[in-house]
Amino acid sequence: MILRIEQDHHRFKQIIRGKIKQDLRKYISRGELIGRRGKDLISIPLPQISIPHFVHGSRQAGGVGQGDGDVGTVLGAAEPEEGNGQAGDAPGQHILEVEVTLDELAEMLGEELELPRIEPKGKKNIVTERSRYIGIAPTGPESLRHFRRTYKEMLKRSLASGTYRRALPGPFIIREDKRYRSWRTTVLPETTAAILYMMDVSGSMGEEQKEIVRIESFWIDTWLRHHYKGLEIRYIIHDAEAREVDQETFYHTRESGGTVISSAYRLALDITRTDYPTQEWNVYCFHFSDGDNWSQGDTQECVRLLREDLLARINLFCYGQVESPYGTGQFLLDLKEAFPDEDTVALSKIESKESIHQSIQEFLGRGR
Repeated sequence: MILRIEQDHHRFKQIIRGKIKQDLRKYISRGELIGRRGKDLISIPLPQISIPHFVHGSRQAGGVGQGDGDVGTVLGAAEPEEGNGQAGDAPGQHILEVEVTLDELAEMLGEELELPRIEPKGKKNIVTERSRYIGIAPTGPESLRHFRRTYKEMLKRSLASGTYRRALPGPFIIREDKRYRSWRTTVLPETTAAILYMMDVSGSMGEEQKEIVRIESFWIDTWLRHHYKGLEIRYIIHDAEAREVDQETFYHTRESGGTVISSAYRLALDITRTDYPTQEWNVYCFHFSDGDNWSQGDTQECVRLLREDLLARINLFCYGQVESPYGTGQFLLDLKEAFPDEDTVALSKIESKESIHQSIQEFLGRGR
């Protein structure tokens, strides 16, 4: 039987969920949520939702049993107190901080953007072992001896044999009385995935462009974590050369050199060959740039690396071209010409933060 308070709590959670979904596109284009993220939860500020609570009247108001009164005196609300504040024309704002799990956020993202569920490419999984205590056994290590069950066995034996004497010391535990906690080890498969983020950090990629990449990658991470138990994330930055870095360096490094995109693709190919065998891992590559490349010859080299090797090793390759006043945007056009109908290639033009939700839809809408 479901209690009334549980029904009310469930209904309130549905209201919260509906409010978040209503404004989800706005949250996607803003970076505040990233700073509110915990280990498994994220705090979302929702306006115009107030939690039910008791409201106390004025302490100066009269009431039953307070002060003198005559027969026939009408009992009612006290006269309102005069206010000293200035009148306003805007309604009050009630801000409520609600916490939702990243899984719930991913489900809402999928519903709002109509994203299909991902179908993992590889079926060979990394296996983990998990042990659970499931019962009592007559043998085992002394560190797992169950003292209560051992004492009960000793009492049962003593009572059955007639040796139990309440006034005398003992009875004493013998080897047959001892009981131990037993466990069973189960093998659990975990579908694993790896994300390789690549970003151009040459002088033409400014802080605004990096902020767009940071916001979009947060939502990509959230969606992929919803589908894979194990997720590894690697970061590659490049200008004329490519190198692997940590997350902090990835989002805050800015170089002044030129751009050779093929250097990043070669490094990504080396990482997939060494650390992520095709039959065991689901690999996703996301590359963000403003569309400038050093030469047309290097662009042809990028196409060759993708077509001849990298695409065969990964689930999906995504290129996001972030609008920049200094970028020509030619690289996106070249990729569209080279891969017009390739299922494993997703291309997107990200003009501003408001375009992030459309870009996520283009990247993840293939269910790969």
